[in-house]
Amino acid sequence: MDLTTLAIGDTNLFFSLILLSFFTFLIMKSIKPASKRPPLPPGPYSWPIVGNIFQMGNSPHVTLAKLAKVHGPLMSLRFGSRLVVVGSSPEAAAEILKINDRALSGRVVANAFQVKGSKLHNLNLVFTDECDDDWRVLRNIYRTEVFSSKVMQSQVELREKKVNELVKYLSAKTGQIVKVKEIGLACALNILSNAFFSTDLTDFEGKGLGEGMFQYIRSFAELGGVPQLSDLYPILSGWDLQGFYKKAMDILDRMFAVWVDIVEERRKKLIDVSSRRDFMDALLGMGLTNEQINPLLLLFSAGIESTSATTEWALTELLRNQETMEKLRNELTTVVGDDTIRESNLSDLPYLEACVKETLRLHPPGPLLLPHRAVQECEVMGYTIPKDSHVLVNMWAIARDPTIWDDPSSFKPERFLKSGLNYMGINFEYIPFGSGRRMCPGLPLASRVVPLLVASLVHHFDWFLPGNVKPSEIDMNEILDVTMLKKDPMYLIPKIRK
Repeated sequence: MDLTTLAIGDTNLFFSLILLSFFTFLIMKSIKPASKRPPLPPGPYSWPIVGNIFQMGNSPHVTLAKLAKVHGPLMSLRFGSRLVVVGSSPEAAAEILKINDRALSGRVVANAFQVKGSKLHNLNLVFTDECDDDWRVLRNIYRTEVFSSKVMQSQVELREKKVNELVKYLSAKTGQIVKVKEIGLACALNILSNAFFSTDLTDFEGKGLGEGMFQYIRSFAELGGVPQLSDLYPILSGWDLQGFYKKAMDILDRMFAVWVDIVEERRKKLIDVSSRRDFMDALLGMGLTNEQINPLLLLFSAGIESTSATTEWALTELLRNQETMEKLRNELTTVVGDDTIRESNLSDLPYLEACVKETLRLHPPGPLLLPHRAVQECEVMGYTIPKDSHVLVNMWAIARDPTIWDDPSSFKPERFLKSGLNYMGINFEYIPFGSGRRMCPGLPLASRVVPLLVASLVHHFDWFLPGNVKPSEIDMNEILDVTMLKKDPMYLIPKIRK
């Protein structure tokens, strides 16, 4: 026997044991006594390595709602190695979005967007991972330069003009088949592009300066719905194994290229505070670079899809519920007569508002809202939410809970006429725009544009399904990535109403 080899082996074993003991001590020290630390929320069995990710299917909001009936209004799951906590009741939503708003105010940002060179991370309100000073600056820019009452009021005629252009286009298409989603996208895009750049980006055929923009936005959203390995397994952070980062950056470059010439042309002009006419002028007046401006302008990508989707769902539900359609038309005729719909009419149209609210209850654009992240450990409903946990609020489950809503699967706008429920995120049984500091910043605009669009489409046109399809046969299945869309887009035939 070689004594030297034995001595070296014993020495290695000795130091290995010392090292193992040291790490064991650190781990045990970091674990709080069970008696002082509430348990994690209950949840379904989590499979090794993959967790519960393969249980979600194509409709995670529906799956999570079913699981909540078994495991309770606050439950925990594993997506890969990530802990995900889901609230599915008004009480859970209130604790997540109000009581623990600060502790759970982080945003889940894809790992690929956190690497050096990302064009979005902490430069766009949605992609800021914490509510820090930078986030407050971005929020203030949107609040004062895009969604303030003063700006909203100054652009009333612009929004009315864009909706009337849609009515004019559809009048020329009477008797022909149109794709509701695409005309809604075009109208919403031009409303926002005029607010941002004072120009249309597309026409109702998808042509123009922003040709291809619809596909860029849809492709970017589809990427957001694909589970990323580096997000499921943080140990892989820094790796772009699925090419997500490369694909996303390519899409963003194409989107930014749409307005780069507009930005450069405006930059050559002197911007005077008194002569500002849109969001672009405001940003240039702040001295921002293109790298700072581009992510701020990207806000409309989420706005136009949610606006278009809600309009499509509303028209679909009204077609399936002809009695409701007639009630709405009677209200419009009484208040508006033969005139076009104006924003000033909206406050006098309570049934229209109820129809939009009911559409958002049944078909919220973000059924799980946007994921939150625990910036610090906290306690929710008597359970521990560890730091960096991902936290979801299943608004879809809450809005279809039979203990809260009578006949929850039916389209009944009347339920909102005397309910007092609004969009402001203070009634946690109804929060289509979220609540708390991470509430959707586009609420002031969406609450004007969607009712104006729906009212105009209903007031000026009768709508018919192609072929022999009956309204009761319309496929109501959904697809979800970032926005919940109708799986089979609506193709309808408009005819001018007499």
